[in-house]
Formats: sequence, C-alpha cells, structure tokens
Amino acid sequence: MSERQGLILVNTGNGKGKTTAALGLGMRAWGQGLKVLVVQFIKGNWKYGELEAARRMGSDFVIRQMGEGFVQGCTEGELPSHQQAAAEALQAAKTEIASENWDMIILDEINYAIKFGLVAVEEVVGLLETKPACLHVVLTGRDAHAAIVDKADLVTEMKEIKHPYKKGIKAQKGIEF
Repeated sequence: MSERQGLILVNTGNGKGKTTAALGLGMRAWGQGLKVLVVQFIKGNWKYGELEAARRMGSDFVIRQMGEGFVQGCTEGELPSHQQAAAEALQAAKTEIASENWDMIILDEINYAIKFGLVAVEEVVGLLETKPACLHVVLTGRDAHAAIVDKADLVTEMKEIKHPYKKGIKAQKGIEF
C-alpha cells in the first residue's frame, strides 16, 4: 500500500449534497479504519440523521455542531453570536489539526463562514498550511473563496439542475436532515 498523502478537498456550488458528499468521504475513510472529525461551522442544535449515525459509529467518527444556525438574514444584533461561534469552531479546528489525532477533518460550511465574514479567509488558508502531511481536510459550503480553491487538491462543484423545493415540496426526513 502506498504512503498516505493528505489532501485538501473542497465541495462547493449551489447544488445540494456538499455536506452529504463530505460525510460520504468520511464514512469511506472510517470504513478503512481512519479517524474522522467533522466540525460544523453553521449547523447548531438541529437534529440531523447523520448525528445519530455518527454516534453509532463511535469515537472514530465524531461530529461537533458548533454553529448558531443560518447566518443569511440574521440581524445586526445576532451577528456577534455567529462570529463568536465561528471563532470557537476555527479554534477547535486548529487544535484538532495540530493534535494529529485524526486522519480526516471535515470543516463543514466553512465556506459560508468565510463568505459572511465570520472567519477570515487568510486564517483558513493559514490553517491549511499547518496541516500535517498525512491529514485529509475537506471544506464545504457554497461560494468557496478563490484562495481556498487555489489551495485545494480537489474541488467539486455541485450544480443545481432541479430541486423539489421549487415544486413546493418541503424538506424530507432522511434527504435534507
């Protein structure tokens, strides 16, 4: 078997499935005996199906919900709590990347955190530059910053072609959450 070379992967675009694809990669890695951490920058106290799946997978697949929920459309008074949560998530990511306890770290919705000014792109690029050579890092969220795309080894853009919301179909258990 060849020596593992840690990659930087980005899932972006306006289509559905960025987090789902990252979790699929995480599940594949876990199935190969790798330890996976997911740090969620936007998702907070919502109950998603993947949380129960991760709980069942045990200590080698961990999801940390650290966000305060949707940022777009929040009031000026709500913004500081989102910024604080994102700063704490970024610090947790820095700590865990430096710990070398994980084989893959997924920074879920970090592209949104950058887009909405919750974290500085320079900090995220700097964080990627400190990652151990064998660590895989996956960044998700729409509107990936050009500096993140430049730093990545693999960038996948999900493109929406058709979505059930446009027909008035509400979010479905097991599909959206």
